[in-house]
Amino acid sequence: MSNETLLDRLRAELGADAVVTDVDVMATYSRDQMPLAPAGTPLAVVLPEDVDGVRATVRACAAARVPVVPRGAGSGLSGGANAVDGCVVLVTTKLDEIVEIDPDNRLAVVQPGVVNQDLRDAVAKHGLFYPPDPSSYDWCTIGGNLATNAGGLCCVKYGVTSDFVLGLEVVLADGSLLRTGRRTVKGVAGYDLTKLFVGSEGTLGVITEATLALRPLPQAPATLVAAFPSAPAAGVAVSRIVREGLVPSLMEIMDTATVDAVSNYLRTDLGTERGTLLLCQSDTGGERASAELSAVERICSEAGAEMTYHTDDLAEGDLLMRARRVTLLALESMGSCMTDDVCVPRTRIADLITGCERIAEEVGLTVAVVGHAGDGNMHPTVVYDASSEGEFERAKRAFDAILELGLSLGGTVTGEHGVGKFKQEWLAREIGPVGLDVHRRIKRALDPQNLFNPGSMFSL
Repeated sequence: MSNETLLDRLRAELGADAVVTDVDVMATYSRDQMPLAPAGTPLAVVLPEDVDGVRATVRACAAARVPVVPRGAGSGLSGGANAVDGCVVLVTTKLDEIVEIDPDNRLAVVQPGVVNQDLRDAVAKHGLFYPPDPSSYDWCTIGGNLATNAGGLCCVKYGVTSDFVLGLEVVLADGSLLRTGRRTVKGVAGYDLTKLFVGSEGTLGVITEATLALRPLPQAPATLVAAFPSAPAAGVAVSRIVREGLVPSLMEIMDTATVDAVSNYLRTDLGTERGTLLLCQSDTGGERASAELSAVERICSEAGAEMTYHTDDLAEGDLLMRARRVTLLALESMGSCMTDDVCVPRTRIADLITGCERIAEEVGLTVAVVGHAGDGNMHPTVVYDASSEGEFERAKRAFDAILELGLSLGGTVTGEHGVGKFKQEWLAREIGPVGLDVHRRIKRALDPQNLFNPGSMFSL
């Protein structure tokens, strides 16, 4: 089947408006937010409005042997949704229906184009809560969250996306429709195919619906900030908080470079000079939240915190949390950014931060570390001048050195952003030849023509 024949078939089955071939428009769909990852030029961008449109697209592309790259909102940071030359980019944003909210069974059924925050707002009206909250929660879609097994700030207490997925509807490589999982709390019938597809980055199928578990809506959070003279002191506090059995709903860390950037961006004093900040929240409510944060505050003081402060005033807590949420904006105001994503044991967070300080000195660039202290998932960001000769290469060298450091500390090369089209070499190093071979066998079994997102995660 020729490319023109394929395009004609797609227009006939989905409608002409659903098939985009304008070069300038396609360029806006051809890459995500990771500047390092390669991106090709697609044959077309297709925007189906329902599952039948997805199935028709996959069948047509299979017949023409044309690759399919599934894509959500494009908020990813690994190149996982980047086009390859001659592919069809299959955009799922028009499948944006919240099909069902079942308060009694605490679940929701949603399509992949639903925005994370829209789902959170919708279930909150029923006194329920969908915990996964990537930093792009106000525009990223559930489909992308599922594809990368996204996390967020609340992982320390609630876990990541896969912890809330009960079942999926997935279009397979031949266009058939697979339903995995269940609506029940328990269920162990057969292999856990649901978890196989969550985090598969669009390499095994196109997710068209998800059944998600919900939690009761938590109380308004109380917030604590603690300023430490050094990363090791903050690291001691994190370890002790975990060891004493405290489980705040959020525990974030910001190193010196991050604190400086945010202080300049917000034009305010964040309470520490050349130090490290720890931000915690408790959503248990009332006296329980106060007691939990008082215990955290005690530990921070004993670990050497120069300043601690906590409040149960929601507006004041939001102001404190703004320092964390504007981190990337603050860093972007300084130059171009490469945001890394490594996860290390919580006891090695300080080692990662001090290691990143050393890497920054070696390459002569700013490396700012912010991350989820509660689970060890750190986001070192390399800031560079894209217009300055040689700085991109130095930034890339720093990026790779951070991944090497993460592995050497017993960590992983990605905690929540995914492997995508940029970290394939690092995935191979982490999982080893046997693990990589198993990945390839699964890929060949489900996608024998290698048409779903080829080149992402690993190559066949």
